Amino acid sequence: MLSRDGHPLMPCHPARARELLRRGRAAVARQVPFTIRLKDRTRAQSVVGGLQLRVDPGSKGTGFVLTDEKQETNAEGACVTVRRGLFSVELRHRGEQIRAHMQQRAGYRRRRRSANRRYRPRRALNRTHAADWLPPSARHRVDTILSTGNRLCRWAPVTEIHVERAAFTSQPTRGPLTGTDIRTYLRAAWNNACAYCDATGVPLNVEHVSPRSRGGSSRLSNLVIACVPCNRAKGSTPLEIFLAHRPDRLATILQQTEAPLHDAAAMNAMCRPLITALESLGRPVHTWSARLTKENRTTTGLPKSHTLDALSVGPLDHENGARIVRFAEQVHVARATGRGSYARTTPDRYGFPRLRRTRAKQHFGFVTGDLVRAVVPTGRWAGTWTGRVSVRARGQHSLMTPTGRINVSHQHLRLLQRGDGYGYGFASEGIASRPGKNS
Repeated sequence: MLSRDGHPLMPCHPARARELLRRGRAAVARQVPFTIRLKDRTRAQSVVGGLQLRVDPGSKGTGFVLTDEKQETNAEGACVTVRRGLFSVELRHRGEQIRAHMQQRAGYRRRRRSANRRYRPRRALNRTHAADWLPPSARHRVDTILSTGNRLCRWAPVTEIHVERAAFTSQPTRGPLTGTDIRTYLRAAWNNACAYCDATGVPLNVEHVSPRSRGGSSRLSNLVIACVPCNRAKGSTPLEIFLAHRPDRLATILQQTEAPLHDAAAMNAMCRPLITALESLGRPVHTWSARLTKENRTTTGLPKSHTLDALSVGPLDHENGARIVRFAEQVHVARATGRGSYARTTPDRYGFPRLRRTRAKQHFGFVTGDLVRAVVPTGRWAGTWTGRVSVRARGQHSLMTPTGRINVSHQHLRLLQRGDGYGYGFASEGIASRPGKNS
């Protein structure tokens, strides 16, 4: 809720917002998340308390929760602290998509440099980066978290920010073999036998489970030992295809290989820049360990999710009765979609331009990504639809709805909110909110 002069006020119940709109005392300021602006009250005329913004950063998704903490009297007459979750947002990143596009672009450059041309060495070693440089996928995570946090601070009276700060280990070897070289470790792990055919007493090579030509790394969890015939026969073939006739052996190898460390590396790289970015919002930023978050969540009996982890960020004095009495049952989901492509041409599978793209982004007053409402009077898709639109030059736009895509003429569309690079939706938290005092 916003005041008449545009300053954030305390959130209100949806029924209260509908009543204010019905009486004409408020106007809709934003559709998603739904925000109203009062017409007859300024911030100076309102009683505004402070809210806390709690953030649980992640590689694929980040949880945001607006909370307030109050002192209440329990049944024994003691004063305890209760925490209420008022509003929850789950931000879904597109870091993996950015990483895949960067690898595709690198493949285009590599082919243009090597195909039917003299050899030219890579220029990667000749380039330098700034001290605060991050890979594009990690920079995207930091920027989107900062953008979402900035918007929540504009729409709600946030006085402090609490962030979970977790360090992820990337050490591949543990136990008695820690400190040995790779070949010795692999021989001991696979009992001096080929991982594919169990051959022993033959020369064994170090083999990449996921081929390097397909993006596989040289870390230990992606390596096995294989005899020379199996190594040559596999080549750059994916493991699922090479061992399709031996599903039991395929399951054994996949079970002994660990999950990729891309997520852990991204989290470790963005940890410090994220704290620095959130400090630029002008609110005190407090960092807490992941162990404290897990302890609060398990003590309260909440399942694991990004938003419930964010709700559990920060200290809670359980010994003195502090508890979480409320959380939002409906989670707002913001999926990072980007603002389109700046490419002027459409490339083919080899990276060469095939089609020239139009430079016009707006057609009939709409841009791809705008939130619109379509009222179709007749035809196959008759009815009222709301969703993100993909524009076409001929005026027959494509609208994304919960049931799929439909084609709608621009004459039946009404703009609700300009596209901001995110696709919005709702999800259920999965468990009912606990009844509590003032809940």
